[in-house]
Amino acid sequence: MITIAAGGTGGHMFPAQALAEEMLRRGWRVKLSTDPRGARYTGGFPDAVDIEVVNASTFARGGIKAKLVTPFQILRGVWAAYKSMGRDRPMIVAGFGGYPAVPAMLAAGLRKIPRIIHEQNGVLGRVNGLFVKRVHAVACGTWPAELPDGVKAFHTGNPVRGAVLERAGAQYIPPGDWPMSLLVIGGSQGSSIVAQTAADAMAHLSEGMRDNLRVACQAREADGLDVAETFARTGVDAEIEPFFTDIPDRMSEAQLIISRSGASSVADISVIGRPSILIPYAAATADHQNANARGLAAADAAIVIQEAALTPEVLADCISKILTSDKGAVQMAHSALSEGKPEAAKELADLVEHTAQKG
Repeated sequence: MITIAAGGTGGHMFPAQALAEEMLRRGWRVKLSTDPRGARYTGGFPDAVDIEVVNASTFARGGIKAKLVTPFQILRGVWAAYKSMGRDRPMIVAGFGGYPAVPAMLAAGLRKIPRIIHEQNGVLGRVNGLFVKRVHAVACGTWPAELPDGVKAFHTGNPVRGAVLERAGAQYIPPGDWPMSLLVIGGSQGSSIVAQTAADAMAHLSEGMRDNLRVACQAREADGLDVAETFARTGVDAEIEPFFTDIPDRMSEAQLIISRSGASSVADISVIGRPSILIPYAAATADHQNANARGLAAADAAIVIQEAALTPEVLADCISKILTSDKGAVQMAHSALSEGKPEAAKELADLVEHTAQKG
């Protein structure tokens, strides 16, 4: 049995789900350890995965009172995970970052259970940074990754879910004078800046392009009405949702994707193979979203716009540049594919099994 410790956002949960799917295929029993916040992202996990919800907390949120309570919440979570591992001892624990992973990772250390971490981004997150020198193997999704001196890591790539693998290398229909699909996503939490700027950018496109565009735009519930009204004023057909459950389908149908450069989003875009405009989140820890975007940018598969430089005019210019060049868009799609690692889940599972066998 393997315990997978993850939570917080889809960026942690999606690769965790991919590993869970692969380990089940190999005949392993799989348990996911997360907290109530992470449990919101478990809908796509296979039914065979045992979901264990434990207490977790972070010092990064709340006021003084919340910070005083945090250590006790963490200890309760560690104690619950420790007892659980005593009743049903896993052969290995795999952590994917996010503070909901802390209780299981600490409990596994107390139980002397082999441990591995997977870092999705080009820079270690806070939680993985705590454990990077206290685990038996480190896997990286983005390469090169910034790691402490003396830490040896394996570049497995970022595992993508089965729904993404089913569309790996899907045929790309180049842009032209026909209906075109534009997908706008801001990570699993959505993005007010990305959604609203994309909507505002429509007014700066040619009328002919606006007539041909079909937009699916992720927007937070608080922003949805304003974003929808902005698209409507420009006459662009837009579907607005706080979260799309069928992102792989929409990516495979898109002529262009506008996205934050979260590790999972970049991995999905690469495996399916689509041109993209990436807008790194400016407040990301250690600027890791810029690190995530480097591969696609260097391969000329993506245009990167820094958040400080993001305006409707700049975004519209980039959209026009890609959607008015069918050959250029096709080349971007092919270049994105060259950066993909569809075998990432298998490589990570191999490392997990090897580490577990070594004990």
